[in-house]
Amino acid sequence: MPLLSNKVAIITGASSGIGRAAAKLFAIEGARLVICARGAEQLDQLAAEIREEGGEAVVVAGDVVQQKTHEACVAAANDAFGSVDIAFNNAGTVGTMRPLAELTSSEWEDVLKTNLTAAFLGAKAQVPAMLKGGAGSLIFTSSFVGNSVGLPGMAAYGAAKAGLMGLVKGLTADYGAQGIRANALLPGGTATAMAGSPEQREWAAALHAMKRIAQPDEIARAALFLASDMSSFVTGSALWADGGNAAVKG
Repeated sequence: MPLLSNKVAIITGASSGIGRAAAKLFAIEGARLVICARGAEQLDQLAAEIREEGGEAVVVAGDVVQQKTHEACVAAANDAFGSVDIAFNNAGTVGTMRPLAELTSSEWEDVLKTNLTAAFLGAKAQVPAMLKGGAGSLIFTSSFVGNSVGLPGMAAYGAAKAGLMGLVKGLTADYGAQGIRANALLPGGTATAMAGSPEQREWAAALHAMKRIAQPDEIARAALFLASDMSSFVTGSALWADGGNAAVKG
């Protein structure tokens, strides 16, 4: 039986990279999807591909820094499928990269809004819907940056991604007894648009014990574990999917 049979999942940042790979995989595993990102055209294409392969997907185009986007995703899930069982809060941005003292306040705030505040807004909308069903799995895409290592020019990004760990623990304390699980997924370098140039990807690969960066579908499979009942006793945790990056830091 598919791992996500009869489950309804919201995926943000679904138009590309890890989010797109997760949407395709979750659909294959039986989930009915609400896919969200800013790019409507890319979402429509993804939804068409999922439907062609026998899956179900509804599109919500919007910016995750706005509460109304998350409310629209929950409403779409309830209207189309009747519940919200899984939320993969995956959307994020690296933002402006420069030493911390050279960042403007607006650059700092933009990174925190997209990576951390958006996660709060997502959970705020998703948790009540999950409580109605008596269970749910919240997944947040964090990073090795800010949790196992700091990288030059990425203080804002690292602070936001580290903040997700506090969010996960707080959600676990608040809702664990009510059947809601919350976990963070910590990818290493991944071959997405955020990975930069071939030279930057080669540099990033050297940070990992496996001496390569991940493909998006490899991270999607880790997200699938957290979304499914295979991780039924896993909550408040950090799942490292980083090719051994954190393990080899001195």
